[in-house]
Amino acid sequence: MKIRIIGAGLAGCEAAYYLAKKGYEIELYEMRPKKMTPAHKTDKFAELVCSNSLRSDSLENACGILKKEMEQFDSLIIKAARLHAVEAGGALAVDREGYSSYVTKIIQSFSNIHLVLDEVSNLDLSIPTIIATGPLTSDSFCQYIRDLFGCDDFYFFDAQAPIIYADSIDYSKVYLKSRYDKGIASYYNCPFTKEEFDLFYEALISAEGVEVKDFELKVFEGCMPIEIMAQRGAQTLTFGPMKPVGLKTPSGEKPYAVVQLRQDDAAKSMYNIVGFQTHLKFDEQKRVFQMIPGLEHARFAKYGRMHKNTYINAPKILNPTYQTKEYPNLFFAGQISGVEGYVESAASGIVAAVNMDRYLKQLPLIVFPSTTIMGSMAKYICNANPDDFQPMNANFGILDDLDFKHKKKERKGLYAKRALEDIEKVVTSL
Repeated sequence: MKIRIIGAGLAGCEAAYYLAKKGYEIELYEMRPKKMTPAHKTDKFAELVCSNSLRSDSLENACGILKKEMEQFDSLIIKAARLHAVEAGGALAVDREGYSSYVTKIIQSFSNIHLVLDEVSNLDLSIPTIIATGPLTSDSFCQYIRDLFGCDDFYFFDAQAPIIYADSIDYSKVYLKSRYDKGIASYYNCPFTKEEFDLFYEALISAEGVEVKDFELKVFEGCMPIEIMAQRGAQTLTFGPMKPVGLKTPSGEKPYAVVQLRQDDAAKSMYNIVGFQTHLKFDEQKRVFQMIPGLEHARFAKYGRMHKNTYINAPKILNPTYQTKEYPNLFFAGQISGVEGYVESAASGIVAAVNMDRYLKQLPLIVFPSTTIMGSMAKYICNANPDDFQPMNANFGILDDLDFKHKKKERKGLYAKRALEDIEKVVTSL
């Protein structure tokens, strides 16, 4: 039986991988490189267009638990990330090139995955289909989806942080350290004095940004441009992305503020300026960010950018199985479905694939338990207020509460234990 998957991003590749192993004939559509997006730079599958970090790997964090849940389904995305991990303390960050090349190679190795490198602008609704076109879905296909479901144009903006070349960092001014010396010291830290920070802050809030032509600028909080964040006040930075707590200098002094640099490739030739998503003009980025101690002569491998992300109104359109309410043959997955984040997108691809398989076998679809991160995400996007629906990252706030007495300090560990036990039950039932 043939299944059509639209989009070879994280969710599309995860879905194609799962269903190809089940023996289905897969038509995997990807419009790149024939038609590029404003953010993609390569023709590789599952390209990471913003950060190279898949966030925390700790079971004290919802995203860390989510990775463990996905690994019980033999997740291609998490496997690729672990094989191409770079030093990032407690986070799972990857060498972008190695990671996406590996995913592309694995997908192309399946004889029953047939690649179609072309843009899709409409659907044959008689063919079982998973739409996983991501937040950068083409305008023509967005219009088709709006017309198909009679929905409004939902979107937000997010931004990318700049990447600098390692050999342009002044290592006499920065120091390698992890916060509170926990784990491997993987981040270079650029320390500010109060005077240096004040000058930097004034330059940042007065810098010129790129004009946004859309009537309403909706920005996702998790990718808030540093200059917009700074407008809320200096403490928004010193208590946020520039927080110095636990990052004393080698001489034992506490900086007034710190900018962290995270390895961006396996060769350690490039570093990401952590938390510095931006929409400043390129020459302004160079001027302002070279005021960061240690980056006075920084050369930019890639400047920060802002781009528009599209997503559907999931509470109106989807069941918690990622199947559409109106068309049983049609599923959504990835950021276009209303989940937010690399790992969350890939996880939704697994859930959609599991349920597409069951749908085609005429078995009951599985609503993943909301005691798991995978299930709680599906529950959130399908039960949120449809009048003000906003994407959301995996977090403990959308999990079911623990139904027994426990100590607060044990809560996260208990969430993790319950989630992994319950996801194992799902895997066993398949």
